[in-house]
Amino acid sequence: MEEKIRVSKLLSELGLCSRREADSYIEQGLVTVDGEIVNELGSRAFRHQKIELQSGAKAQQVSRITVILNKPVGFISHYDDEQEYQPAASLITPDNYFASPLDKGRNPRFNTRGLAPAGRLDIDSTGMLVLTQDGRIAKLLIGENSPIEKEYLVRVEGALSFEDLDRLKHGLELDGVVLKPAQVSWQNEDQLRFVLREGRKRQIRRMCEMVGLRVLGLKRVRMGRVSLGALPPGKWRFVRPEEQF
Repeated sequence: MEEKIRVSKLLSELGLCSRREADSYIEQGLVTVDGEIVNELGSRAFRHQKIELQSGAKAQQVSRITVILNKPVGFISHYDDEQEYQPAASLITPDNYFASPLDKGRNPRFNTRGLAPAGRLDIDSTGMLVLTQDGRIAKLLIGENSPIEKEYLVRVEGALSFEDLDRLKHGLELDGVVLKPAQVSWQNEDQLRFVLREGRKRQIRRMCEMVGLRVLGLKRVRMGRVSLGALPPGKWRFVRPEEQF
């Protein structure tokens, strides 16, 4: 017998918003099930029912901001409860804004409340970090079954055989879990290019250690179809409406 499921969970599965956002929309009366408004938290529905966000919810989503930061070494992705290290979000200030004519007058002085990293980048790694107020983008980039590629340039020290290069592409496991296939190739004589569809803790560094390589530098340069480009270290820019991950 089919069971009813929380409407917030169904909205998240449909990719319409995060579960937390769904609860907010439900409280505001901005969600319908088969055309009927639901406004009680914990409301449930069957999977075959038509669940929609109303225009007010969609307007709120459009107003949510997503930015790209070129994270320097020494900053952590997420907030540190012990305040030992500075979070990357502290760099999202008007002074660090990298202006572009393509932004068409967007104001770098915006309310950063709810702006959170969509993914991690180690304190000693650099490059592209996406911060967003939009739960849809966060889920797309870091959800358990995210289809989004992440590209890295990794400067290494040590010798790498053809056999070990093949192991980097597929054949290694971390914490008892076999890693998904990766694209790994030489970018130049001391730099490898990695393209992954997962992001385990310090994954690339640990992969390199397993084949006898020492990582000297690691930079993320692309997430999906959006690239870091010429964004200088420590600077940020808006993700524009026409850009799709």
